[in-house]
Amino acid sequence: MYRNLYHAFKTEKKININGVNINYLKIGTGNPVLLLPGAAGTIWTDFKPQIEGLDKEKFTIVAWDPPGYGKSRPPDRTYPDDFFQRDAIWACDLMKALGYTKFSLIGWSDGAITSLILASMFPDNVQKMVALAANAYVTPEEKEIYKKYGTIDNWSEKMKQPLIKVYGEEYLRKISFDWLESILRICEKQNDDLCKESLKKIKCPSLIIQGNKDPMVLVEHASYLKDHIVGSKIKIFEKGAHNLHLRYSEEFNNIVTKFLIE
Repeated sequence: MYRNLYHAFKTEKKININGVNINYLKIGTGNPVLLLPGAAGTIWTDFKPQIEGLDKEKFTIVAWDPPGYGKSRPPDRTYPDDFFQRDAIWACDLMKALGYTKFSLIGWSDGAITSLILASMFPDNVQKMVALAANAYVTPEEKEIYKKYGTIDNWSEKMKQPLIKVYGEEYLRKISFDWLESILRICEKQNDDLCKESLKKIKCPSLIIQGNKDPMVLVEHASYLKDHIVGSKIKIFEKGAHNLHLRYSEEFNNIVTKFLIE
């Protein structure tokens, strides 16, 4: 395991995509799968058990730090109204630059929203999609939850410390607050709609995974996504919270592997 982990670290590289030096990791020899992290997330904070645990013969795993996150700095992270769409274009361009015109997606939280949009914008490029803790809209209850988590003072130490190690406290505070402001602004402008119209344009086989005890993304979103993405499947982790792929990584990896290779 340690040798594999060392090898994975050694494969982190940077590539210039649309003027930004994007940090990415590539490991494995199978079908290409892009891992998309959540808000403030990075390759290792958000997907360590997947990078280590998914079969490197079945998959070529590509994980990235979106611009402004992780080691894809400078520039600092910005949140214009179309930041999900912007990240989707960057992610697709990254995969094409690495030589992959067809690939699958595993997105978590903000990365899952980016995945929904990416699959809708580039249907010819996305083979399959796993969307974990995804939402196409925001409920009033969720907006209040976001306001609570907009300051890192309300985060648990387990949630906060790994990201402080990556960013330092000042930058983490800034991007967390800026993220909150942007989501509330988008909700105000778009009547709480993040990407509803994108869902009908998704053509690839899709697996929606949701934790029943997720405090950030309510379980109703999984049903909405299943109803609006043609042919999609749904898996609910009854005891799963927002980070169920980290807590129940073996079960998550097995489910995702079966879906991606079937």
